[in-house]
Amino acid sequence: MIAAEKIDRILRRAEELEARMAQGGGDADFAALAQEYARIRPAAEQAAAWRALRRQIDEARALVSDPELGALAREELAALEARLPEVERALRLALVPRDAADERSAILEVRAGAGGDEAALFAGDLLRMYQRHAEARGWSFEIIDESPAELGGFREAVALVKGPGVFARLKWESGVHRVQRVPRTESQGRIHTSAATVAVLPEAEEVEVDIPASDLRIDTMRASGAGGQHVNTTDSAVRITHIPTGLVVTSAEKSQHLNRARAMQVLRARLLDMRRREAQAARAAERKEQVGGGDRSERIRTYNFPQGRVTDHRIGLTLHKLDQVLDGDLDELIDALAAAGQAELLAGDEA
Repeated sequence: MIAAEKIDRILRRAEELEARMAQGGGDADFAALAQEYARIRPAAEQAAAWRALRRQIDEARALVSDPELGALAREELAALEARLPEVERALRLALVPRDAADERSAILEVRAGAGGDEAALFAGDLLRMYQRHAEARGWSFEIIDESPAELGGFREAVALVKGPGVFARLKWESGVHRVQRVPRTESQGRIHTSAATVAVLPEAEEVEVDIPASDLRIDTMRASGAGGQHVNTTDSAVRITHIPTGLVVTSAEKSQHLNRARAMQVLRARLLDMRRREAQAARAAERKEQVGGGDRSERIRTYNFPQGRVTDHRIGLTLHKLDQVLDGDLDELIDALAAAGQAELLAGDEA
């Protein structure tokens, strides 16, 4: 049972926010009000739907004993009561606190794992998959740093994916991705298994992660690449080491100033991610997370080329649409993972 007082508070606050926004005001105030309203609106809508349904149920019950309308009221009451569990579940889910980072853009990191050259090729396939997915959803996708492999693909690549709700969608991709296929370099036609790791970090604001200059070591170096005058003569690449944690971030575009800004952007995201993971670990000590933990040491998905299938091991979902998935069609996978994650949050909230 959901407390009526909680429902009242949500609806009152939504009405207050609507009234204050209708009055206008300063840009900063309006932006803060709009952000709060955007957060509370889903819960307020579900609360209003729940309250309306309960009112209809009460009205139908009052008419059950009516000699003329009783039969119709009993029929309507049965239909209304059948809807109640679904509406209550939707409301409880809307009341579960959302991840504060869900609406942010994200830093996407893809690294080749076990498997040598084939792992690097697979890392390149994954990077293209995410780029195509971003394009399909209207997000921007910008490579921040990359380390190409000799035979193609990447030893590692870092991209900034910008757009509303990017992290909420891509956070389910963190973990070990495994591929089973015949490598290009395999002359005997044998199937090999290789892997790549994916990390998705919420973009951090500068004010959220204060990094004292004394904690940083910044080195410049020659940019590596396919060649050319700029690559050979200019020390433009930047490597930043965060001394307390040992984290190292590089960026190798043509502008040293831009490289420093991008490297700091990635470093802030990694430090914020470390804090989030520490908090998640503390919560998991009380209640073990079952779905969507995003553990990067966890094998989360297998791409099997001979059978044309993709299997997500966290929820046991297999899709026989490998080509479409690698072309960026991730919605069915991500939607299923998000639904499983919501169910787990709801179960934890009810426990």
